[in-house]
Amino acid sequence: MNRRRAYEDDGDFYGERNKKRRRVSENQEMEERLETLILRVGENSSSSLESNLEGLVSVLESDLGNFRSKILRILSDCPIKMPEKCTIYSTMVGLMNAKNYNFGGEFVEYMVKTFKDSLKQCQWDAARYALRFLADLVNCHVISTNSLLQLLDSMVDAANEDNVPQVRRDWYVFAVLSTLPWVGRELYEKKESALENLLVRIEVFLNKRTKKHHNALRVWSVDAPHPQEEYLDCLWAQIRKLRQDNWTEKHIPRPYLAFDSVLCEALQHNIPVIHPPPHQDSFEYPMPWVVYRMFDYTDCPPGPILPGAHSIERFLIEEHLHSIIEMYRWERKECAIHLLMLPYKEKIPLEYCIVEVIFAELFHMPTPRYLEICYGSILIELCKQQPSKMPQVLAQATEILFMRIDSMNTSCFDRFVNWFSYHLSNFQFRWSWDDWDSCLLLENEHPRPKFIQEVLLKCLRFSYHDRFKEMMPEGYAKLIPKPPMPHYKYSMEGAGE
Repeated sequence: MNRRRAYEDDGDFYGERNKKRRRVSENQEMEERLETLILRVGENSSSSLESNLEGLVSVLESDLGNFRSKILRILSDCPIKMPEKCTIYSTMVGLMNAKNYNFGGEFVEYMVKTFKDSLKQCQWDAARYALRFLADLVNCHVISTNSLLQLLDSMVDAANEDNVPQVRRDWYVFAVLSTLPWVGRELYEKKESALENLLVRIEVFLNKRTKKHHNALRVWSVDAPHPQEEYLDCLWAQIRKLRQDNWTEKHIPRPYLAFDSVLCEALQHNIPVIHPPPHQDSFEYPMPWVVYRMFDYTDCPPGPILPGAHSIERFLIEEHLHSIIEMYRWERKECAIHLLMLPYKEKIPLEYCIVEVIFAELFHMPTPRYLEICYGSILIELCKQQPSKMPQVLAQATEILFMRIDSMNTSCFDRFVNWFSYHLSNFQFRWSWDDWDSCLLLENEHPRPKFIQEVLLKCLRFSYHDRFKEMMPEGYAKLIPKPPMPHYKYSMEGAGE
């Protein structure tokens, strides 16, 4: 009797199984290819962004039948994980909606679900980026202006709830204000009165809001030469300036303008009514902060002008730089490269913006977002990547910090000491100490000589005492720490007892 199983005699079984394997591998390869195409759209290419978008939309449309859910998921993830490319993906969705109205409706539903889930899971940055993307879809004629205004009004309603933490209310207003630069012009042209009503409601909220936390979060105890504004007050001033300029800004790329003739004929969708989830005691909200300012246009050399403190471009640039640090903080070289590759870098003094943002992160109160050494290593890598400009800008920033150290917060003073000593240790402890000779006339406990003393004490851990005796000018001898000598109590006087 033949004891082999019947299907072993039949080659069809293995043939079918191999076909299934091939189908699975082919589908997987196709999905990976689509994901790569979507993720890399807008990056360096020999052809224009418009032609890339048209070609990619044609590819996605032909593959909708087999990979619909995959395409929906990737297109909804990208603007949240890569917010700097928000307008590129909104243009792509707009072109697909113009060709396939049903897909546009499905995508809006998917994006709304993503937004609601982010709110429920306290993923506040993801929720804010999802709201921004929904707003930008209005520019691409995917979503109607009325339904977006209804959503923004419900966000402001959440900010006016009673018996909830102020940080919750603050976040909802911040989310709305930070979205307006993308869609403000469209709302101004089509729904001016509704937009004005929204702004009036926000202004009423801001006037009633308490700011007891402001003084505790300041880096300096004085406002000269740069006022230390609370973050919502600063953003509100920037939005008011944007409104005075008729909602026109010069920083956000808008590739959908090239396809206006196609997009304007598309049918629009309505966002369903969204009620923000009620507050729960387990929810944790972003804490307030003070906007850090170090430079203004007078500090920069001739060339591109630094945007004013209340220009919306300053907010957009800083937000973009902060997001790059958040995304690439684990790899300092990648982080430095992406910081220096910021779009529109020819229109701004980029090195000054980068240094200001990194020190804003380092001096963030009550604690920095990441380890202090993270920012020090990024600054060192920036100096290596751009040795012609970055070291000079960093030296200028150090000089400004030293001159204002009298009024610096004690915690920030310690972080400044830690960063400067670490930075010197990576550049052979070279510094123009003679420029700070004036501090030698002050008492040793004054913040300026005290800073030098603390820096040298920290540097001693990276080097040896005789090196500092040789390196430092003679006048600084009193600030050099005592040589670290062993303390052996049995050889001291009276040890016999």
